[in-house]
Amino acid sequence: MCASAMLRRFGSKCPYDSRAEQTPAVPYTHFMEFRLYVATTNLGKLRDFRAAAQAHGLEIEPLPNLEEIAAPEEDGDTFEANAAHKAAYYSRFDRHVLVLADDSGLEVDALDGAPGVRSARFAADSGLVDSPDANDNTDVWNNMVLLQKMAEIPHAGRTARYRCVLAVARDGAILHTAEGSVEGIILDAPRGTGGFGYDPLFYLPDLDRTMAEIDLITKLSISHRGRALAALLPMLL
Repeated sequence: MCASAMLRRFGSKCPYDSRAEQTPAVPYTHFMEFRLYVATTNLGKLRDFRAAAQAHGLEIEPLPNLEEIAAPEEDGDTFEANAAHKAAYYSRFDRHVLVLADDSGLEVDALDGAPGVRSARFAADSGLVDSPDANDNTDVWNNMVLLQKMAEIPHAGRTARYRCVLAVARDGAILHTAEGSVEGIILDAPRGTGGFGYDPLFYLPDLDRTMAEIDLITKLSISHRGRALAALLPMLL
């Protein structure tokens, strides 16, 4: 993608270094085409990606030494900008391989699309953070804040969606992007023990289940992350 195209797509603030466009192209190899290195330390995301990829004969592994790489600031206004920024950034640390990054979250209509790109930091933005010696209760706090903000919203107004945007980069250059979404309703109390994030509150009317109550295979067939990966894979294979 040329620099002008990037500016048209992402606005005046390009989400990744335009110098990446000067990186010499390296042809795909058979090995590259069937293995992706994902830039995430989130075990739930990694599990979802691996399970979805196996159905297509694709291997997905964590980017080597990911925990030793300082995380980039996710300050984009859109999922697209953050996913592209992360993919381009992390792909510079392991040359000539395909690096996958995502940005995803929950958009609640009654909250004007919030928490959106702030989904993982929803509670922190409200001042709720764990003490340094506590277990990670981020999901608990995020769900609690969501319930508080939705307390006066009637059932008909509790519509929401999960959205996921994926970006694949090599040597700092974005190669492909894809997205997926799934519609649902925010419950007034959590149900189910599976999944992560807002899954216990995200109700799927067609299945009469929350995202935390369905098995992994079903989840991947209808989830925002599974749909985004399904849209991306034909671009790679």
